[in-house]
Amino acid sequence: METTISPASMLSLLSSMLVLAMLPSVSVLTVTARSASAGFIHGVATTIGIVTGDLFYILLAIFGLALLTEAMGESAFLIWYAGGVYMIWSGVLLWRASGKPTSAERQVNASSLVSSFMTGLLLTLADQKVIIFYLGFLPAFINLADVTFLDAAIVMAITIVAVGSVKLAYAFVADKAGTVFGPKASMLLNRSASGVMVGVGLYLFVKE
Repeated sequence: METTISPASMLSLLSSMLVLAMLPSVSVLTVTARSASAGFIHGVATTIGIVTGDLFYILLAIFGLALLTEAMGESAFLIWYAGGVYMIWSGVLLWRASGKPTSAERQVNASSLVSSFMTGLLLTLADQKVIIFYLGFLPAFINLADVTFLDAAIVMAITIVAVGSVKLAYAFVADKAGTVFGPKASMLLNRSASGVMVGVGLYLFVKE
């Protein structure tokens, strides 16, 4: 079985997901709070839960879009345009929100590793915007007309590396220092992620 994802697209997907995973968010704050209060191992468990939820939504997005593309036939280009509009709109909103203080309750009661895992998983599954994001994001990197199980496996592997590594880094820093990023770093991450999202959106408009 061959993949339809080129090495360049794999690298671009990995780079984009790394930047977006660094974005201050509820999931980042949850990981850091768990790690700072209960130890690094709880941050690891929460990270695994978050990545598991992401993988579930990625599978829904990939094969859902593939079926939709097949059903729409020649009108499938509308999917790219809709995804492009969503990504650009999200990027603009993110840019406008740059620099706003992000806070979270750092005090988390001690709990089991299973509880930490479920916290990460349910947090991700409860956020319906995640699948909407992937519906708009993934068409820039995957040929949905010929998507294969190998393609899905590659995207899942990239997700595990990108999202998992970034969240674990946050957990490690939180465990050692009790804090992760200040206002200036938060603004930089927001604007970097905004640029990635707008770039992906524009690419979808010019993609053949």
